[in-house]
Amino acid sequence: MIILDGLGDRGIPAFGGKTPLEAAETPNMDRLASAGQCGLVDPLFPGMPVGTHTGICLLFGLSKQDTVKLARGPIEATGVGLNSNDQALYFRCNFATLKKHENGYDIIDRRAGRINSGTEALATAVGTIDLGDSITASLHPATQHRVVLQLEGNRLSHDISNTDSGNQYRTKGLLPCLANDPSDDIAVKTAGAVNRLMDIVYQRLSQHPLNRERIENNLPPANGIICRSPGRLPKVKPLLNQLKLRTAVISGERTVLGLGELLGYDLFVKDSFTASQDTDLHAKVKTAMEALEDHDMVYLHIKATDIHSHDLDPTGKCDILAKIDDAITPLISDSLVIAVTADHSTDTNTGRHTGDPIPSLIYNPRGRVDGCTAFSELACSSGGMGRINSSGFIMTMLDQMNLLENFRPKDSDFIA
Repeated sequence: MIILDGLGDRGIPAFGGKTPLEAAETPNMDRLASAGQCGLVDPLFPGMPVGTHTGICLLFGLSKQDTVKLARGPIEATGVGLNSNDQALYFRCNFATLKKHENGYDIIDRRAGRINSGTEALATAVGTIDLGDSITASLHPATQHRVVLQLEGNRLSHDISNTDSGNQYRTKGLLPCLANDPSDDIAVKTAGAVNRLMDIVYQRLSQHPLNRERIENNLPPANGIICRSPGRLPKVKPLLNQLKLRTAVISGERTVLGLGELLGYDLFVKDSFTASQDTDLHAKVKTAMEALEDHDMVYLHIKATDIHSHDLDPTGKCDILAKIDDAITPLISDSLVIAVTADHSTDTNTGRHTGDPIPSLIYNPRGRVDGCTAFSELACSSGGMGRINSSGFIMTMLDQMNLLENFRPKDSDFIA
């Protein structure tokens, strides 16, 4: 399964109303579409935007019930190797550029210019922080600007709000962390610790030599963090494990790798597998070919498509799609079932995830063929798979691989 992060899009005025996928030269994906079945995929529910971890969870075979309970913080924690403490609280965070004022902090850049080097030194400079109430905190770098916050202590609560104001950050700034239920003393204590941490991290990073150097080079300093999606490491069992399949994940993105680690899938990682536009596409495809020799299911994840959407760069997205299409040439085979889909749609006009359905295909050399002759949002709308959710999509692929038996009661969780 080839997962092109944020693949689905909306019409781009500069492309005459075409989406980047419709405008891109993708002869290989068009060929797969012409020889297979196409459709539109809603990750959870029509019109409902989802994050990467939700979309990937469903494609990786988790039930909807497990997926909606799974916070992104612990997934990213697993991706950076923090999988031994099931009582700690983990947050998904960004290194960010903040500006302090009398009443709090303005967020100047949510990603500190997509900082991609020196973050380990920043995390080390923060160290292990004693926040009082027997609570300690530490930071652990992930991909680019992303960082994981580990909060340890007795009786911590994940029922607290984010400090990340999201796309409203220019007007709302850094939000205070609050207990979702003000009468919950444990949540109030946990939120207070997070707020103290925001101040301490800002103090320690503002004068860090790396940030002074970034300012001198006209780069935004990574002088603070913004936090969201707290949670604990869960116990889950995906459909693929229930079927006793050997599964491989090829990616450079920590969220995807963390989820694969959490589910017990085999991870294939190289330094050249980045979560950016410079990822080595041909090496990823070669690794996928090798993994197919002794794995039943191989996931090949590419993040670059989504990065271009968030950067409001439709031409870049169009170009990377053409490069991906060329790179997957060795995978096209009369002996493989191949799927192409995404975790969610991302609108390159706004940089936001949307609830638009995802153009998707499944090629089975011995399967049905519909009338689609191209791979795009428009073409897939008339495909033989119709409009299904991500759970239905992975089920359809497994069925095309002849890996499913007739329905049994224990399958109920995966079709709800």
